[in-house]
Amino acid sequence: MKALLSKAPGGTDTLVLEEIESPTPGKGEVVIQVKAIGVNFPDTLIIQDLYQFKPERPFSPGGEVSGIVTALGEGVSNLQVGQRVIGSCGWGGMREEMTLEAGRCIPIPDSVPFDEAAAFVMTYGTSYYALKDRADPKPGEKLLVLGAAGGVGIAAVELGKAMGLEVIAACSTQEKVDFCLSKGADKGLVYEKGELDRAQQKAFSNQIKEVSGGGVDIIYDAVGGNYAEPSVRAMNWEGRYLVIGFPAGIPKIPLNLTLLKSCDIRGVFWGAAVARDPAANQQNLAEMFAMYQDGKIKPHVSETFPLERGGEAIQYLIDRKALGKVVVTV
Repeated sequence: MKALLSKAPGGTDTLVLEEIESPTPGKGEVVIQVKAIGVNFPDTLIIQDLYQFKPERPFSPGGEVSGIVTALGEGVSNLQVGQRVIGSCGWGGMREEMTLEAGRCIPIPDSVPFDEAAAFVMTYGTSYYALKDRADPKPGEKLLVLGAAGGVGIAAVELGKAMGLEVIAACSTQEKVDFCLSKGADKGLVYEKGELDRAQQKAFSNQIKEVSGGGVDIIYDAVGGNYAEPSVRAMNWEGRYLVIGFPAGIPKIPLNLTLLKSCDIRGVFWGAAVARDPAANQQNLAEMFAMYQDGKIKPHVSETFPLERGGEAIQYLIDRKALGKVVVTV
């Protein structure tokens, strides 16, 4: 079988497509014939050894897959050969076949396309955990989503609307803002690209206040860098700032702002939360699938790449070209 492998730390140009042996399932595992792989921001980091987890090489990037169960290991009784599933693997997905613990597989109905299934769990899981479990949202509160057109960002836009929040989408281009408005955002704003100097940060903060009508209650920050502090400066009393990711760099926020606004800075580490409380994650997944069935949320797959171009798919994300989700198909 073919697999896209990271054999040395580096950029997407270091990934190689090779023939490797087909897997056999161990105890409690299944073999999945992979049909689609969701591309996520951690994929851009893990191949460079910059992610929280550093798997032993060679490994495949790709943290979530969809496909068909082709073999069962000893003791697996909750799945069947031929069943369509989503697999939450963390890494290892960009290959034609893979083994995965049965408990990390979620059965999906025939009505869910493989590409949408592969684009569902990580982005919506992260955003739902962030908004439901970390943000303590109240209907009618104002939610600012930074990097709103990306995978986790657009999921936060949709989920925020489904949870009764007023959603403000902040993006780097008007095209991305328009995309977010088409997905349910109430308002949008375009921020300047690159390193913001103090004058630009102040202007950005004023822009948030103007668009929101005075300030925001929840900030979902999937950008970081110099966008973080001006966002917090535009936060309402007892607001909640959610730390999601740092494609623009890890921010430094003056803690006196939390005192002046009596606000919170809250970390969001969905992967660790799933490991610590699998039952809560299963409940969240059930609630999200219900929203999907009701048409309240729907993964937007903007670009697909074949397996041999998986590196290009990750680079597409690095270059911030994605509107919604990027998927690799097999």
